[in-house]
Formats: sequence, structure tokens, C-alpha cells
Amino acid sequence: MKIMTDSIKTISGENLPTLLKEINDPPKTLYLKGVLPNPKTHVYLAVVGSRNCSHYGLEACKYLISGLQNLPVVIVSGLALGVDGIAHRSALENNLKTVAIPGSGLNEDVLYPRSHFNLAWDILKNGGALVSELPPATRAAPWTFPRRNRIMAGLAKAVLIIEATEKSGTLITARLAMEYNRDVLALPGSIFNQNSAGPLNLIKDGATPITSPKDLQEALGFNSEDCPKSTLDLNTLTPVEKDIYLLLQTESKPKTDIFIHLKYSSADINMALSMLELKGLITETEGEVRLI
Repeated sequence: MKIMTDSIKTISGENLPTLLKEINDPPKTLYLKGVLPNPKTHVYLAVVGSRNCSHYGLEACKYLISGLQNLPVVIVSGLALGVDGIAHRSALENNLKTVAIPGSGLNEDVLYPRSHFNLAWDILKNGGALVSELPPATRAAPWTFPRRNRIMAGLAKAVLIIEATEKSGTLITARLAMEYNRDVLALPGSIFNQNSAGPLNLIKDGATPITSPKDLQEALGFNSEDCPKSTLDLNTLTPVEKDIYLLLQTESKPKTDIFIHLKYSSADINMALSMLELKGLITETEGEVRLI
């Protein structure tokens, strides 16, 4: 196992990040491994969600974060399984700094979860940070996670909720963000998926729906001139998405024709069509699917 040799530093008082000092219960001391990107030059975005995220949630999280590439954005999350890990990995894949706030202290023997030890190492190697208000030897416990959620919400300009059930702990972070006057963003999803209940309820309560990287860029205060233009790399598509995209390059087709031409299951094709639409690559009008 790799050994994270970075020494643990402390931040307190006036040296705490400005946004974090504004909350009603700021930490007295933060323990830090690595480097916190300068909040004066970077926008901090917290990305949180279900530990048992769906394929849709996974792909949407990766897609939305990929749209922030080359922008001065820091992805903050909790190092947990599911959406948190996806958010950290997606940040690293897109050359974004990322800050992990585990529900434990930062000593190697207590860092939680153990399955993300290598992810924590990669975060440090790529110029990010691990942060906790817990003394370094503190093990994760039920009470430690709500405490760390307030730090995630406090550090960030905005919080993006990917997926969450109605009673998910993720919604604690969303409620805290609202209390701290942070922007709350939410990924819409199917009404038949219990993981979408949290984001859909947040949208009803005034959260901003995020359906594309452009939505996310604008929510963070970037305009089109700030955002680098990119061409589609077919290697970023799944095999099903790629085959649909290539099929539609010559002309639009009725949706039923796509099922006839491609030898995938109906479920796989429907998922791919949903993801291509979310990615802004196709649109469907009166049963006719075409490229945008």
C-alpha cells in the first residue's frame, strides 16, 4: 500500500478559508494534508450524492464535471463510496484540483473508507488536499459525518446534488448549504428512481436544475467566453452511445429504427439515448431522433 508521506498541518483563526469562517459554527481548527487551492482564484464546488448511485447518476456526474475542464474550479467531496468517489476521480481525469473531506481523521490507519486510500493518495499527488476538523487519530463514527458535511457546504460557493433518496444523509449537506446561503444545484432524474427523489424535491424547493455542463458553468459564474470550446471525442462515449451517434450522422431516424438497426437490449438503447440527450448531442421530436 502506498504511504502518504505529507505531514499534517493545521489551519485556524484568520487563516481559515473565508467562506468557511462565515458559517454559524465554523471549525476552530482544520487539519490538512496537501495544498488547498487559493479560494481567491478558484471556485469551490461541492459534489455529493448517493453511495448507491445508478448508472445514470455515475455517467451524469462524470459528464457534468468534464465540462469544467480548464476552468479554475475545485471539486469538493467526502471521499465516500458512490458519487463522492466518482466526483473526485472525474476531477482528476479532467485536470481539476479536488479536496476530500473524510468522515475521519487524516492518519493513514484511520482514513475512511479504506477502499479509497489509493484515491486519497492520487488526490495529494495531483495537487489537491485532504481536510478534516477531527484530530488525526479519530476514527469514523455516525456523528462524524454530519459534522464534515457542514465543512463541505461551508467551503463551497455551490453544492451539486447528483442523486439522493428522500431520507439520504446527502440532504443534510443540501440543507446546510441553504442555511449558509450557498447555491444549491440538483440533477433531475426519473420519477421512478428513488435516488432522484431528493434532487427533485430540492428543485421544487428552489434548487437550480442542472442538465448540461453549460448549466453548471453558468451556475458557477462562468460565461461562454470563459469556457474553452471542445470537439467531441468518440472515445468518451460508451459503445452503445457511439453506435447510435454514428448511425445518426447521415440522417435523422425514427426511434423505432434505432432499435431495429442496433443489436443491443431496449434498456441499453434507452439509457444511451437519455445520456446522449443529456450530453447535448441528440434531440428527439415527435419520435424522430437527430444529432444537434
